Amino acid sequence: MYNIGEALIGSGNELAHIDLVIGEKNGPVGSAFVENMTSLSIGHTPLLAVIRPNLPTKPSTLIIPKVTVGCLDDANKIFGPAQTAVGRAVADAVSEGIIDKEKAEDLVIMVTVFIHPEAKDFRKIYQYNYGATKLALKRAMDSYPSTEKVTAEKDRGTHPVMGFKVVRLWNPPYLQVALDLDSMEDMERIIDSLPNRERILIEAGTPLVKKFGVGIISKIRELRTDAFIIADLKTLDVGRIEVKIAADETADAVAISGLGTPESIQKAVQEASKQGIYSILDMMNVDNFVEKLKGLKYKPDILLLHRNVDLETYKAEKGENLGDMTEWGNIKEIKEILGDNRLVAVAGGITPDKVDQALGSGADIIVVGRYIIGSRDVRRATDDFLKYLPQDPDTMRLALEEDEPLELNDDKK
Repeated sequence: MYNIGEALIGSGNELAHIDLVIGEKNGPVGSAFVENMTSLSIGHTPLLAVIRPNLPTKPSTLIIPKVTVGCLDDANKIFGPAQTAVGRAVADAVSEGIIDKEKAEDLVIMVTVFIHPEAKDFRKIYQYNYGATKLALKRAMDSYPSTEKVTAEKDRGTHPVMGFKVVRLWNPPYLQVALDLDSMEDMERIIDSLPNRERILIEAGTPLVKKFGVGIISKIRELRTDAFIIADLKTLDVGRIEVKIAADETADAVAISGLGTPESIQKAVQEASKQGIYSILDMMNVDNFVEKLKGLKYKPDILLLHRNVDLETYKAEKGENLGDMTEWGNIKEIKEILGDNRLVAVAGGITPDKVDQALGSGADIIVVGRYIIGSRDVRRATDDFLKYLPQDPDTMRLALEEDEPLELNDDKK
């Protein structure tokens, strides 16, 4: 048996990142330990963790540099502060009961350490690697994280090295702003005016895509790096190709027309899943869409209940009633057909006074076009909708609270 741990502590060039494996000497970890100890890979030569020269730590611990050791200065960072930091962290893990003292002689540990070539401060290198090693050991022995923790956090975190956040729709409701435009200048002006909120999704509307091509997605990405961007392609055929084109331009979701054949729809949905983006099935002008949805083996991530804009305009000009949310059918029934973790969006002439009704009917995404993009004050028009939505997910969450919970005594809880 063996356990695996990981931890990142610190900042700047001295930041410490530890990966480790702890297991029995007479098991696979022990075999790997000996094999790596005798390895002479240039620039990555392993070394024993020691508390000081002539005093290796217990359990016996092998340090493997992640970054090539290219000169004597690099070697000093490893053989000095990093080596003793790991050694003392392991020894303290034993004395503090993280590792069973009675089993220490029967265990071995392999630790990979990251030391940036530009790191200068030996004190920080020591401190960060000590803390990261002990934390990684505790996590390994506690089997942290649990699968429940991973599931709960997978769509919430941001990797610090990546430099941007990938938005996933894990906590609806959301407001989708449809950029049904034919002007690049208007698009840039509207995006610049939109509040920087995670609950806002940006749609590259069909007119925009038709005029400027799917490459408009990348242009929007330049303006809003962290935005969730939808390519409204209304795909009818060759869905795999069109979905891949949208994904290549960094779209987070692609809209497929429900008027397509079941075969075309399912190929597009399957390709979206393969590309790691959301599939949206737009049911505008689809008769008996519930039955069509039931017949699909591969269900979309989002079903869009969409009223036709031209029809709405025609009715309004004649003074006819545009209808209410009941036209979209029973959203609860639709969600049961879709299955868990899938969403329902509603679109078509939605104004702020209809938001409560839409959300109350079970809608997860409110799609708005003309009310926002046609407004002289885009920000105010957007706020007219946002006031009905909750704050962005995790707005009140403090940094670092996403990690291990603090276990308190019952009388101190």
